[in-house]
Amino acid sequence: MRAVIIHGPGDIRVEEVEQDTVENPTDAVIEVKAACVCGSDLWPFRGLEKVDAGARMGHEYVGVVSEIGAEVKNIAVGDWVVGSFVASCGNCEICVDGDPSGCINREFMGGVGTQAEYARIPWADGTLVKLPAAPTPEQLRHVLAASDVLGTGWFAADAAAAGPGKIVAVVGDGAVGLSAVLGAKALGAERIIISSRNPQRQALAKAFGATDIVEERGDEFADKVVEMTGGYGAHSTVEAVGSNEAMHQAIRATRRGGSLGFVGVSHGVELRGAELFGALIHLHGGPAPVRRYLPELVDRIYSGEITPGDVFDLTLPLDQALEAYQAMDERKAIKVMLTP
Repeated sequence: MRAVIIHGPGDIRVEEVEQDTVENPTDAVIEVKAACVCGSDLWPFRGLEKVDAGARMGHEYVGVVSEIGAEVKNIAVGDWVVGSFVASCGNCEICVDGDPSGCINREFMGGVGTQAEYARIPWADGTLVKLPAAPTPEQLRHVLAASDVLGTGWFAADAAAAGPGKIVAVVGDGAVGLSAVLGAKALGAERIIISSRNPQRQALAKAFGATDIVEERGDEFADKVVEMTGGYGAHSTVEAVGSNEAMHQAIRATRRGGSLGFVGVSHGVELRGAELFGALIHLHGGPAPVRRYLPELVDRIYSGEITPGDVFDLTLPLDQALEAYQAMDERKAIKVMLTP
C-alpha cells in the first residue's frame, strides 16, 4: 500500500510499504477514505521537532473498516468510521472519567500513520465511532475535521469555559483556532475575538462566529483585548499555536479569574510561577479528548448544524503529499485534505 513517509526536514515521500493488518485482538484496519495534514505535522517537516527518518505520517482519518480483531465488538467490517488522533481503550479509569486522550493504554495515531491507503487502529472499540450513514463528499470533509481539529478546537473552547455571556479570545488562526471559534459559538459565547492578519482566515473566522478581528499580536493583542472588554480581559481564552509568545499572549489577554484552554502542541513554552500566581486564571489543556466529543460532533455534522470541514481549502491526492505540506508550511492553505 502507499503511505506518506518523512525522511528529514522538508523530505516527504509517498512510498510503497507493507499492508497494514491486525496485530492485536483489539485492533481494526480501515481503508482510509480521507486524511489530512495537521499543523503539528509541520513541526518535524520544518526541522523544529526530532525527525524519525522513515516514519509514517498522519493522525486524522475517516474510512471503512476492512478487518477487525477477535475482541472487537462495537464495529464491523464495512462500517464507515471516524476516530480520534489518540487511540484509547475506553475501559480504564481515565477513559471512564472522560479523558480518553490520557488513557493509561493510549497510543498516538501519529505513531501509526494515517496518511496512507490503509491504517491499523489500535483499541478499535474505544477509539472509533460508527457513522450513521455513508457520508456524502461534503459530509466527508466535515467528519474528517472532527477527527482532530474540530475536536481539539471544541475542547479548547470547553476547557476555557466558553458559554453564554462569555467573551472569548482566540490566539491562533490556523484550523484549530478557527475550529475553536466554531466551538465557542456553538457553546453560546456572546463575543469572540480572534487574532488574525490573513484575510482568508479572517473571513472564515467570521463565518464560524467571530465578532471581532484583531491583527495585533503579543502584548499589543492582549492590550487590545483588555481595552475592548472595559479593562478586564476575556472571560475565556484559547491558545492554539504552541509557541511561548502565543501562550503568554493568551495569559495576558485573560481576565483575573478567567479560564485559558491551551491546545497548541508546546514548543519552547516557559511558564513562570509568579506570573501564573498573579494572573489568577484557570489553566487547562493538552491533547484533546476528542473521542469524548465525537458522537455529539458527528450528530451536529449530519444534522447540518456545523460545517467544520470549511477549514479544508485545498484537496490533493495522496501522491501529492509533499505539495500539501508545502502549501500549509507557506500558509497558502489553511488545511489540506488528502484523498488516497
